[in-house]
Amino acid sequence: MAAGKGTRLKSKRPKVLHEIGGRALVLHVIAAAKTVVPADHIYCIVGHEAERVKAAVAATGVRFVLQAEQLGTGHALQMVKAYFALSGEQAPEHLLVLSGDVPLIRPETIASICEVHLQEKAAMTILTAVPDDPHGYGRVLRASADAPEVMAIVEQKSLLPEQMGAPEINSGIYCFKTKALFSKLDSLSTDNPHGEFYLTDVAAMLVADGERVVAVKADRVDEVLGANTIAEMMHLDAAMRLATAKRLMANGVTIFRPETCVIDTEVTVGADTVIEPYVQLLGATHVGSECLIRSYSVIQNSSLGDNVTVRNGCILDTAEVANGAILGPYSHLRPESRIGEGAHVGNFVETKKTTLGKGSKANHLSYLGNATIGARVNVGAGTITCNYDGVHKHQTTIGDGVFVGSDSTLVAPITLGAGAYIAAGSCITEDVPEGALALGRSRQTNKPGWVAAKKPKKDC
Repeated sequence: MAAGKGTRLKSKRPKVLHEIGGRALVLHVIAAAKTVVPADHIYCIVGHEAERVKAAVAATGVRFVLQAEQLGTGHALQMVKAYFALSGEQAPEHLLVLSGDVPLIRPETIASICEVHLQEKAAMTILTAVPDDPHGYGRVLRASADAPEVMAIVEQKSLLPEQMGAPEINSGIYCFKTKALFSKLDSLSTDNPHGEFYLTDVAAMLVADGERVVAVKADRVDEVLGANTIAEMMHLDAAMRLATAKRLMANGVTIFRPETCVIDTEVTVGADTVIEPYVQLLGATHVGSECLIRSYSVIQNSSLGDNVTVRNGCILDTAEVANGAILGPYSHLRPESRIGEGAHVGNFVETKKTTLGKGSKANHLSYLGNATIGARVNVGAGTITCNYDGVHKHQTTIGDGVFVGSDSTLVAPITLGAGAYIAAGSCITEDVPEGALALGRSRQTNKPGWVAAKKPKKDC
């Protein structure tokens, strides 16, 4: 269910598109569900900003059911019933209902509730939890303290005084026998404090008909908790990121001060890599084994090989770095940067759409854009590839073993042949043949005695 607005967030963004752990809430839920069933067996109920939500999750391969008017959780399932009736598609024998704003739900828990549901031959199975403070949640009322059978689910605002102490909460996650569920949806009423169709009312209806309704407790409370405020969402984010850091450390990664690092859930890191405090590893980043990622570096959607050193303050975005490369400090690798094996990219060097070959070095204060640079190339301090003429981007090609002197300007499109030398301070506008020396600067003139002749004499 992903149709709600989330008014308590005070945000224009749909609730399920808010992110924790570097991924939208609903994408976490879909990822967990996809471990149990194929993507085309998952139906995402959309409503508020439906097209925006659909666009965000379309790549997952799930299907969509529209709840154009949001009249409660029961109404959402009424739309599912209508979908199957109108489409002519055969509804499954059982339905698992997940909440799009409960991102910590684990695949193991989803599998567990499905297993219990089938074993108990239940018409409805409810996933529950017992938090320290149940206030604000609907309560699950069992037939007796130890019995699996449930009598009803009562929303917080509808609790009677004697029910206030009930400790077990409804997670909003259910398994249903589809036929039993669909038979009750049209009987739901809006006679409640919210004026909505409550899916929870189905439990009491089924019990009244002699159907079996059971509950199963989640192993961990946090995995069934949603987030109704930004503060609550950040609490979930912190829990998820800490869990990610612990998983990496359990696999041989050293993370100093993990509470200071921001590591997204999709990030992978090889054993014996060291991550210093205040590092951010974002998106689908992969870091190889025996790397060193020093403080204040931000690496997003990038791939690093083994034995890579990332010195302090580097920024990488959609870049590829081969084994043994050394970056930084304060390097900026923009999208489509490919740094070769053993290459160096140093202080305040920026690359974009550039390949730097094996063993090549650009150690100081350079901009390399739209460039293909061969192996064993030395790029001197202050070198710039002038790739933009105000209308189009142009390519610079530098062959193997080229030496580019400091403060050189390479005006693209241009090719420097293998083994060529570019004199320091040159502006190069024409191709340079292999093994040639290119100079593109004005001739120096010295005027002896000029200073003394020009400088006024001082009185003694």
